[in-house]
Amino acid sequence: MEHKGTVILETPRLILRPYRLEDAEAMYRNWASDEAVTEYLTWPPHESIAVTKTLLELWTGEYAREDRYNWTLELKGLGEPVGALDVVGIQESIGEATLGWCLGSSWWGQGLMPEAAQAVLRFLFREVGFRRIAAQHDLDNPKSGRVMEKIGMRREGIRRKGGRNRRGIVDLVCYAILAEEFEG
Repeated sequence: MEHKGTVILETPRLILRPYRLEDAEAMYRNWASDEAVTEYLTWPPHESIAVTKTLLELWTGEYAREDRYNWTLELKGLGEPVGALDVVGIQESIGEATLGWCLGSSWWGQGLMPEAAQAVLRFLFREVGFRRIAAQHDLDNPKSGRVMEKIGMRREGIRRKGGRNRRGIVDLVCYAILAEEFEG
């Protein structure tokens, strides 16, 4: 693999880019403080913009690492971030990346996350050289699974009581796509 870090990617409606400190207000307003967005995530809604600012300070400091992939999704027509797509885990020995994402509820159902995830898959497979990209969702959050299916991932099974999120210990539905499946 040839790690390249969080590079700018573009789709018809989105610019996927590294976070900037000045994104704090939009991030807080558009998804980080939204109870509906964070229901199935591992972190609670941000209680204040100060929490968002602290997180962005941490994340922007990590961009010097070439194995860090953490994009915000800037909606072109709006000109501000509306969601996030992140490599939340890497298993270098098998060439695997695990993705995680969230999107502001005002933009659900518009196909933005599959559009963003396709761009990330293309980059991670073709430019970085990952061989497998995985994702998982809470069994009770099938909308996230539909995104996985739309980007060509195959359902591999359920890890019973295999994860923890804000709802407690949950069953995780596991998906993945291989490089040769993506290119095929």
